[in-house]
Amino acid sequence: MSQLQELALPKDLIQFIFEAAYIQRWNDHIRPQGFTELDKQAHKMMIMYVLARCEEQDHKVQLDWLALVEGAIFEFLHRVVLTDIKPPVYHELMREQGPQLNAWVYKELVRRIPSLQDSAFMEKFRAYFDGDGFPLEKQIIRAAHYLATEWEFRIIYRMNEGIFGVEEIKSAISDEIEEHYNLAGVQKIAMNGKTRKFIDLIGKLRFQKRWSQSPRVPETSVMGHVLVVAVMGYFCASARGACRQRIINDFLGGLWHDLPEVLTRDIISPIKRSIEGLDNLIKEIEERQMREILLPLLPDSWQKDILNFTIHEFSNRIRLGDRLQLLEGDIPERYNRDEFEPIDGEMLKGCDHLAAFMEAWLSIQCGITSSHLTSVIATLPQKYKGKVIGGIPFGAIYEQFRKKEEP
Repeated sequence: MSQLQELALPKDLIQFIFEAAYIQRWNDHIRPQGFTELDKQAHKMMIMYVLARCEEQDHKVQLDWLALVEGAIFEFLHRVVLTDIKPPVYHELMREQGPQLNAWVYKELVRRIPSLQDSAFMEKFRAYFDGDGFPLEKQIIRAAHYLATEWEFRIIYRMNEGIFGVEEIKSAISDEIEEHYNLAGVQKIAMNGKTRKFIDLIGKLRFQKRWSQSPRVPETSVMGHVLVVAVMGYFCASARGACRQRIINDFLGGLWHDLPEVLTRDIISPIKRSIEGLDNLIKEIEERQMREILLPLLPDSWQKDILNFTIHEFSNRIRLGDRLQLLEGDIPERYNRDEFEPIDGEMLKGCDHLAAFMEAWLSIQCGITSSHLTSVIATLPQKYKGKVIGGIPFGAIYEQFRKKEEP
């Protein structure tokens, strides 16, 4: 059994995911803070969800959601490997030398994440880039990529107006988006109506800093955090042999779990726990604001799914007919079938805590520490010592980060 199968989240994989938090975007332009590759990829995947749901609703197509989820993760890791290449150069290289560049990426990814060697994940990774399957799913992912880029560019455009080359960038982005105008969601976003407002609203998660009371390196936002939890959720679900819909739901559950914070901002756990009943009151406020402000921006048929991913985000649950059923303990194996739409909320809570641990651990590794960070480093590994959630050995995952004893 490989380390990837045994642990679900080997140390080298977790650290590589976080490398995207160090990568600054538009770093040859005047720009505000908050434009990291991690945030861009998270926003892209949220936009991907919107485009896919629009395509299903308006054009009545049947999409392979697992291909969408995995394709987005593949492209995320691919981009982190090639981070030093400027986007126009990257796209030209992919057009002219795509197979050769991809072959180098495969070798580099395995070199930097040895636990992926000979894994089923790497087989799918290669097949995605080398094959021509899932054309519509790939187009949706590409369109989401350019829409996320366009969202960033609208912010920095006025800061850079008049600087050489900025108008050419504006035209190039518009041209790329026009190539995907056959997609219903792209048309809706171009109309600057409710769909555009939703994309703009969720984009604010990029500017909500995690650990706002403590200096950290790298800084991460709520937007970047949810992507980390989503990718962790995908690998955990895959490692435990989850059905297709469960893998999809665990990824989307991680991606949307902090969506209410776009309305309430990130309220840290010590405050939530400081007064009895406060946590429940905050949840009630979040749900009310979701229904009053955010959900009206979405079609009625989507609202149930978004509420499912956000209201009971850390509870194990299945769907029995039209009824959502919360479960105590692990989800029984008899419900590990697509028709029950299972979601491992407790496992996602473990991923949420692990992401918080990594945010603190990485900062301390960079020499930036505080009492808040050291407290998390001390308490979370102890909290999860020997703990297995949904078949995932979280205790063993934390053990990888223990400081080795001096001889």
